Amino acid sequence: MMTGMLRVMLILVSVFTMAFMMRKIRQAKMEIEAALFWTAMALMLVVFAVFPSVADLCARLLGIYSTANFLFLFMIFLLIVKLFGITVQLSQLETRQRELVQKLALEKRMEEEMRQECMEASEKAPKQEEPARALTEANDPAEQVRRHE
Repeated sequence: MMTGMLRVMLILVSVFTMAFMMRKIRQAKMEIEAALFWTAMALMLVVFAVFPSVADLCARLLGIYSTANFLFLFMIFLLIVKLFGITVQLSQLETRQRELVQKLALEKRMEEEMRQECMEASEKAPKQEEPARALTEANDPAEQVRRHE
């Protein structure tokens, strides 16, 4: 059987959790999907606090001696499930980050190689400035006078 104090604590913690989640969502510091888990967990605690017979029945069905032990076990189980989900998500993000870093490094290397090839090609190419200056000097009347002198 659940004591009155435990029921009050469950309700207070649940209301505090829901208010905190709503505040974080409004501040755009938490995604709605993540907040839904915590809100659902808080609602389950409210259901267990308002209807303690549900928690008592679940405890008896599972062969757990006290309702409080059932509630602790239930919450620990939910937290382990959530932790596993977060671990999978983190692993996927790390894999994606590694792939993006590798792709960025390859693109940077290709860009540097192309820049190097362009520089080498421009060094090997004949200078365009000399023929242009020769044409300009040939058409310059002052240059033609100097040549004749």
